[in-house]
Amino acid sequence: MSARPASRGRGLAAAALTSVAGWLVEPAEAQAPPSGQPAEQPLVYERPVIAVTGLHRRCGVTTVARAVGAELAARDPSGSGAVTSQAGGGAVALGFPAASRLARALGPVGAHRTRTAGRLCLVNGADRVELCATLRFLAPLVIDVGDPTEAGAAAALADGVVVVCGPTAEPALAAVVAESLEQVGPPPAIVVNRMGPDLERWEGRCHVCLPDSRMGAHVAQSGREPRGVLGDSIAGLVDRWSPGE
Repeated sequence: MSARPASRGRGLAAAALTSVAGWLVEPAEAQAPPSGQPAEQPLVYERPVIAVTGLHRRCGVTTVARAVGAELAARDPSGSGAVTSQAGGGAVALGFPAASRLARALGPVGAHRTRTAGRLCLVNGADRVELCATLRFLAPLVIDVGDPTEAGAAAALADGVVVVCGPTAEPALAAVVAESLEQVGPPPAIVVNRMGPDLERWEGRCHVCLPDSRMGAHVAQSGREPRGVLGDSIAGLVDRWSPGE
């Protein structure tokens, strides 16, 4: 009797097993591609670098920077993001696993210190140019510009720039600072933080108004996306560089 039917049955069984294997989330071992066929490459793309600076002291630059960083991290496949941070910073030292993985990946980047907070890896002391180059294909980066005199250098590295000011600031001054930064980087977004009911002074002269929300600010400081009106406003701001779903 011919052995061909049995051979055909084994072939069908092998095909069925191959089909089932395709549903495995994490195969035990990566298989080499057949001879003559190129290996499939993982999706690689550049992550945005955003510089956040303030028009004056105590206008909420760090809160806005971390809120933007958390929103970018939530949209990124890595689930994490990095924000430059001054020593101290008052962050809750409780980070998600993705932020911890990013902190380990940044180990070789210069003499710096890292902490984790929510979705964020907070980086202090790293060279900005080197940090930008390292993170381009790992996770989004937000540069929290603590010293306004460094805003131009940060803007020159960035894909997006944010100028934060309080509601009592002078809109004309915000426009002058934005125009100055545009000479070295992308057009800045002017953000009015802790805005009250008096919107007339800023109508048509800013891009985003953020409400006064202590709870939302605390959530952002902890490296997570704020909710409610503040969260919606931050999401709209981030849409400029990372379109929403």
